[in-house]
Amino acid sequence: MKRKAAILGSGNIGTDLLAKMMGSSVLEAAFMVGIDRDSDGLKRARSMGVATTHRGVVGLQEDPVFDEIEVVFDATSAAAHLEHAPMLREAGKKVVDLTPAAVGPYVVPVANLEAHLGAQNVNMVTCGGQATIPVVWGVSQVAKVHYAEIVASIASRSAGPGTRANIDEFTVTTARAIEEVGGAARGKAIIILNPAEPPLIMRDTVYVFCEGGDEERLVEAVEEVVRRVAEYVPGYRLVQRPLVEEAGPLRIPGEDEVKGKLLTALLEVEGAGDYLPKYAGNLDIMTAAALRVGELIAQGGDR
Repeated sequence: MKRKAAILGSGNIGTDLLAKMMGSSVLEAAFMVGIDRDSDGLKRARSMGVATTHRGVVGLQEDPVFDEIEVVFDATSAAAHLEHAPMLREAGKKVVDLTPAAVGPYVVPVANLEAHLGAQNVNMVTCGGQATIPVVWGVSQVAKVHYAEIVASIASRSAGPGTRANIDEFTVTTARAIEEVGGAARGKAIIILNPAEPPLIMRDTVYVFCEGGDEERLVEAVEEVVRRVAEYVPGYRLVQRPLVEEAGPLRIPGEDEVKGKLLTALLEVEGAGDYLPKYAGNLDIMTAAALRVGELIAQGGDR
């Protein structure tokens, strides 16, 4: 029997997640929460037979189905999640947070999928983090990563109000997760909203300065994590073979100058087109990863 789930947020991310959840063999989209009765997300949910409210999280709390909800996906904003988290914790609900609020531990499936399945609240970092941290983590498995920097470029059209409101949180949360999950001693994140017409798919550049590991091992590590991410995001791919160059010396805070290798990986993410057009790969990688984590949480970690 499917476990019941609720989605907070009827914007781009919440609606794309709803579309994906309708095909889940583990979770049932039982409720969708918004604040605008006429939002496209709530209209779509109602047309699919999913219960809805436009009264925010209060409307969910007051609905009888709330007691049956096992997993709540929060696709609102960082500020809103800081308000939702205590209430959901008190109600005993498992939470998958798709905002950059980072109330709970960061989760990037290929790196630490199973490490935090017992946590009450897990954070999916950001779309840029889901796309790039696997590369940093892959390199960290075969070399010491002193510094990693990522640049995520997404189509302006795919960035809704929630994404735009979270730009500052995006950079801070992604940088921290590059360190905590990716294994880099220092991390930096940059996001670009690309206004090009027609819209371009998500493109990411990952720079990793590392010490140790030969070129072939580094490249193989990156290619392997890209293959694993593509298992749940088919449109995720390398643009070309990662470039590895001798680099340095680089001054590491608290350490001497070090020489090493600079790995550059160019990625692109094409969406599945479940809700928005295929250029919105930033939504696709976020919602696909969140659904996978939510399913495992509902199953108690069983694959």
